[in-house]
Amino acid sequence: MVSETGPLPVKRELGAFLRTRRERLTPEAAGLPSTGRRRTPGLRREEVAVLAGVGVTWYTWLEQGRPINVSTQVLTAVARALQLDDAETRHLRRLAGVRTPVVEPVVCDPTLLAAFQPILDKLDPYPACVQTPLFDVVAYNRAYRHLFTDMDAIPASDRNCAVQFFTNETWRSRYVDADIVAHRMVARMRTTAGPGTEPGDASVIDRLLEQSEEFAALWERHDVLLQHYEEKRLHSPLVGALQLSFVSTDIADSGHRLTVMTPRDEDTSQKLETLLRMHDGDA
Repeated sequence: MVSETGPLPVKRELGAFLRTRRERLTPEAAGLPSTGRRRTPGLRREEVAVLAGVGVTWYTWLEQGRPINVSTQVLTAVARALQLDDAETRHLRRLAGVRTPVVEPVVCDPTLLAAFQPILDKLDPYPACVQTPLFDVVAYNRAYRHLFTDMDAIPASDRNCAVQFFTNETWRSRYVDADIVAHRMVARMRTTAGPGTEPGDASVIDRLLEQSEEFAALWERHDVLLQHYEEKRLHSPLVGALQLSFVSTDIADSGHRLTVMTPRDEDTSQKLETLLRMHDGDA
């Protein structure tokens, strides 16, 4: 058994997450008979308890964030009852205090950056960067520098993809499917954030909650998403439409990830080469 003894904000986070997952699941989808019109959307707490095979009072206390004992087996049953996917199940386990050890991020380690900068440079004309889990860009090559805007002109403290996306209209306008990107970005951040979040990471979220109503609304949905292969459509004012595959991989023992954007078609490949040639004189 694992005791849920985290700080109050974590308990509130757990309760809010369970509530949003419960409210999105209809009785029909859960295999329960319809009981007509309901005052609130989704399942009732007692229905989740029955589906999970737990006591109604226990589940109510779990959703209220009370200090109760939580086991892996019971959390699995709750996740199954709420039809959570893999990302949501991991998120639930972490919020409840059942989590695997994580590597503490190394923030702007000069040794790491010195080791990866030559690799990034060799990847030109493919845009590539090294990021923290919450999208701080700590190193990049020339192709990435000019993909959205001139990264060198952005203060180091503002070189965060989420901050730029939600507060800089020029950056956001580069994405053809901006609404989809917004949802996925916030879901990735929600997956990463939570118990054990680094102070610097937490300030990024606090900043966005204060500066972007859209981010705040998406954050309150409590959606989560595991890192995965993505295809994105960008529009460069210099070379036009770009079809790119975003491939990310974790850098061992660092807490950072390497993201490389490769062309999905020959037209994009040629445009990336053109974009790089336009800035051949840049240091």
